Amino acid sequence: MIEFTWSDDWYIVAAVLLLPLMAGSLVAQKNPYYALVVRGILGAIAALVYALLGAADVALTEALVGTMLSITLYAIAVRSSLVMRLGITEGHLDALRQTPEIFMYFTDILQRYHLRLEEQPYPDAAELQTALIQRDVHTIIYPQPHQDGHYVVVTRIERLYELFKGDRLPENIELMYQAQPQETSVSVAQPFPQNSP
Repeated sequence: MIEFTWSDDWYIVAAVLLLPLMAGSLVAQKNPYYALVVRGILGAIAALVYALLGAADVALTEALVGTMLSITLYAIAVRSSLVMRLGITEGHLDALRQTPEIFMYFTDILQRYHLRLEEQPYPDAAELQTALIQRDVHTIIYPQPHQDGHYVVVTRIERLYELFKGDRLPENIELMYQAQPQETSVSVAQPFPQNSP
């Protein structure tokens, strides 16, 4: 049986007291990337406590599996899942980039929820429509027919629709929500312009 004395083993007590503090900080994190950092610190403190108490094998397991491996896997999962894929035809991509307020609108909203915007260009409107129906993208954007500089944004994710609708839409954007059709032959909410490249 191990006996502790406050005078000699104060550093063990300090390390043990850090565990609930870091666990509480981990639970309170809203940013998933900060949570990964705090999880790494929590795992390192736990490994230190195990090593100080003489359980070197448990400390090594915690350091390798509980900290390094789990954080690597969590980082890959967070990086791949916190993204909104925006589909657009290649012919309209340059024109859209010349209206930066649209990208700023998306980026500002997505950053509040720690999401990234990823552009997915498609060669024509038919493939863009298919990408939305087949769930390759979350949202598509295409120009409104006969209105230069105005765009239609269609999303298949109801939560994204609520986020975009809750914020002040730019005047040149029309936002639509497209529930996922049961069959792939169903078209999106509004037909694409015929002259799309």
